Amino acid sequence: MSLLEIAWTDPVTGRRGWVVIDRLVHGLASGGLRLREGCTLAEVRGLAQGMSRKEALVYDPADRYLPLGGGKGGIDVDPADPEAIEVLRRFLAAVLPVVREQWNTGEDFGLRQETLDVVAAELGLASTVEAVFATLDDAPAARDRLAEAFARSVGGISLGDVVGGYGVARAALEAAAHHGLPIDTAVVQGFGSIGGAAARYLAAAGVRVVAVADRAGLVRDDAGLDVEALLAGRDGLGVIDRGRLPEGAVATDDSWLDVPCDLLVPAAMSYVITAEDADRVRAPIVVEGANLPTLPDAEAALTSRGVLVVPDFLANVMTNAWWWWVVFGDIAPDADSSFAKIDAVMHRLVTTVLDDAARSGRTPRECALDLAARNAAALAERT
Repeated sequence: MSLLEIAWTDPVTGRRGWVVIDRLVHGLASGGLRLREGCTLAEVRGLAQGMSRKEALVYDPADRYLPLGGGKGGIDVDPADPEAIEVLRRFLAAVLPVVREQWNTGEDFGLRQETLDVVAAELGLASTVEAVFATLDDAPAARDRLAEAFARSVGGISLGDVVGGYGVARAALEAAAHHGLPIDTAVVQGFGSIGGAAARYLAAAGVRVVAVADRAGLVRDDAGLDVEALLAGRDGLGVIDRGRLPEGAVATDDSWLDVPCDLLVPAAMSYVITAEDADRVRAPIVVEGANLPTLPDAEAALTSRGVLVVPDFLANVMTNAWWWWVVFGDIAPDADSSFAKIDAVMHRLVTTVLDDAARSGRTPRECALDLAARNAAALAERT
């Protein structure tokens, strides 16, 4: 059962939206806000539960950052809808007391942080994490650190937009090394902040990214895509300009699920791999860059075939953790410190989870859930 669920109906368009607080720690919860046509309360509820797990999973008693509870927001609207921003503004105005006091939020599927910041400022919020700042003795310095971190760019992209996908790439490389599985080729579904950065850093590690999917279809080159050129040609919603495809890249209507590869990274929507799809997956490793991309029966089918599935709340945990490491001062607001922390923590988490899975015969998801539960218990004793 969730601790709090808010259901909202837009008085102008009839669009629905929800905030779910799964758990509070020190009276606070953390989790993003998504815009997706077809979004449901059940989806937001599951995402909020996942945020509680993400928060607990990265707990380290050596950090100043003490994990928060989990929360999530979602609005049933297409982010490309001309009315989407006005719907967002009315939604945030309606739930503003929760944002001020408990729910610390940020960008998620279909919503850019820059857009969210503009709307929040119009509603009188200095940031979308004011509830956390209110608890800090060094709030002005913490604000400065976060602003400095978001002002940094890495290869022309905001540091805040690459850390999550960098973490997904590190999760994939750590998992492959642990299992002795080579990753020569990869397919990435979704080319927003998570998928785009995951593709970038997989390519930087020597992996041929042979296909990426966005909402317009598939872009493929079996010799390996020029990921940097694709990043330069995408819009704010992660859609690649088909008129600017690099040499060798072809736009197709093929399904990303059917492309042979060593690594599959679903990094966009939830519930995209169903039981009926499981047999189509050609990769021995699936790393979930998106939240809830694989349905439970599909994951069971993949596991029975020997496919290694690295669960979402482990693989994509770094966007959320990075925010708080910066705010609490555990890392400097720059790329070197950010990537070094992500490297160390992802190595620790993946190794711990996969070692446990090998010993116990349980799935990585079961072992990651167990680790999150142990950490939550340790955190509760401390607080």
